[in-house]
Amino acid sequence: MSQFSQARPPLRASARMPRFALLALLLLGPAVCVPATQLVGQPAPDFALRSWDGANMRLSEHSGEVVLINFWATWCGPCRQEMPLLDEIYGKYRRAGLVLFSVNLDEETNLDAAREMAKTLRVSYPVLFDARKEVSRAYQASTMPLTVLIDREGVVRYISEGYKAGYETRYTEKLRELLNE
Repeated sequence: MSQFSQARPPLRASARMPRFALLALLLLGPAVCVPATQLVGQPAPDFALRSWDGANMRLSEHSGEVVLINFWATWCGPCRQEMPLLDEIYGKYRRAGLVLFSVNLDEETNLDAAREMAKTLRVSYPVLFDARKEVSRAYQASTMPLTVLIDREGVVRYISEGYKAGYETRYTEKLRELLNE
């Protein structure tokens, strides 16, 4: 169990928390008290976010498709490792019905850095911006990256918190299952 899915510590204990945990607690508030994995089996929270090309994208417009949502930030090293691998998965499965939304959690003042990172990593999937953290709260994104798979019926079926080499194999297995349903 990660430190983010445990009960919120008393204020005096926060001084002993790693800086990242304290930052997540301050930025995401009570959302860090509940693990994202509790969303599995639940309807995916709908959202509309602005993409880097200015278009608004709404999750509910992709009913009937398998959706992968990846929450990330520019300060997240594992996110940087994972994004090109997600782009490979997207390239391979988008014709089969995969939709991939990349949701950036950087502050409004850092969106240019997020655009530059996505451009540098040559991602071809939509990059959306959640500077107000409303969507990340709805998905309880307290660990970066957070990857969510949603089935054709709009139900959260799989959540992966964090990233280590090889996780993309799990995503591919779960995606195949969902695309074949």
